[in-house]
Amino acid sequence: MFISETQQQVRDMARQFAEDVVRPMAEELDREERFPADLYEQMGELGLFGIGVPEEHGGPGFDTVTYALVMEELSRGYASVADQCGLVELISTLLVRHGTVAQRERWLGPAMRAQTKVAYCITEPEAGTDVSGIRTSAVRDGEGWVLNGGKIWIHNAPVADVGFVLARTDREAGHRGFSIFIVDLNADGVSRGPKEHKMGQRASQVGALTFDNVRLGPDALLGEEGRGFHMMMSVLDKGRVGIASLAVGIGQAGLEAAVDYARQRKQFGKAISEFQGVQWLLADMAKDIEAARLLVLSAAAKIDAGQDATKACSIAKCFAGDMAVARTADAVQVFGGSGYIRGFEVERLYRDAKITQIYEGTNQIQRMIIARELLKHGAQA
Repeated sequence: MFISETQQQVRDMARQFAEDVVRPMAEELDREERFPADLYEQMGELGLFGIGVPEEHGGPGFDTVTYALVMEELSRGYASVADQCGLVELISTLLVRHGTVAQRERWLGPAMRAQTKVAYCITEPEAGTDVSGIRTSAVRDGEGWVLNGGKIWIHNAPVADVGFVLARTDREAGHRGFSIFIVDLNADGVSRGPKEHKMGQRASQVGALTFDNVRLGPDALLGEEGRGFHMMMSVLDKGRVGIASLAVGIGQAGLEAAVDYARQRKQFGKAISEFQGVQWLLADMAKDIEAARLLVLSAAAKIDAGQDATKACSIAKCFAGDMAVARTADAVQVFGGSGYIRGFEVERLYRDAKITQIYEGTNQIQRMIIARELLKHGAQA
């Protein structure tokens, strides 16, 4: 797929940053499960957060294709870093589309500069894929609100300054009974659970949040009351393109590591790259990564063209997530016993890949969406 000169320049800048700064830190960050605040400040200075924020709101104003290219390159360095980029992109998109002038002035710039750490607070013990199971509620109290409930597995929960919290405001209104609130996570009544210890993407910190009679002013409501579900859904396509791009970056890093190792590793007096079985593994990795990349860029282009991109984004996310898991497993296979040892990049990549089949909608859910769109609109491309 053709990309413009500007898109190439942004991609190359992200690639250089990932190669020079991110990748050398990846093993340490994974081992220590550390939130790299200093790294994110550098990214903020380079304009790698809020990629799609229009220039009039202080952002670079790039399109979704550019966002996908940046996500792939950052993930090629370390997926946890790309994950942070994706999180800020979703929050920035919500603020640009639905925030008031005062809300954008307060939160948008600091988030893009990594001065304010954000969290997107949706998942609950009874509400993962099924958002209708959300129990967190916000009840009117004078001009403001009182928030009660709890969230789990929230990205940045252990470190975030502000959370964008999906809560019920009308229990009888179904999907029209949800609203999104901007919540100071250091306010009275907010408590945090311990940091979870994850299989992969370990520097991307995850934890629980509890809200106990947290008082919110009227300016805490994002957009219109009752439109929270709609607002959340409005950024899902872009979110899925982001995760699909992240999965492609993981796969690409695995392929590069496997090719380099196959050239160097000798068995039976010759490099293992000379064995047909290894060559076929590498070939299968390359073709599936390229296919996933093209699916991602095609879905991103549909978003940029204002087309219905739901099916394309679900196809890209589902294919790329499955590809990342399967093809990083192949990278481990090329490395043999070394690939199973901590400290080798492919071992980390294999662990990092798994979550791409789960978050931003499991790949089983993506298949349901794809089938629904096919049955609703037919099988034409």
